Amino acid sequence: MTITLNVQGMTCNHCKMAVTNALTELAGVQNVEVNLQEGTVNVKYDEAKVDVEKMKEAIEDQGYDVK
Repeated sequence: MTITLNVQGMTCNHCKMAVTNALTELAGVQNVEVNLQEGTVNVKYDEAKVDVEKMKEAIEDQGYDVK
């Protein structure tokens, strides 16, 4: 399954890496693509292993807002 999350506050490659690393640490996340210009994060994941709320929490724990 793939979901696109709208994330506010990402402005640089450090932001991109922080979000990517936080998500890839979650069991079930298979691929993460961050688009800084659009403020989006595309996540391919196994919905049997991880849910959207856990992904949102992982991003928010890095200091960004998920809308």
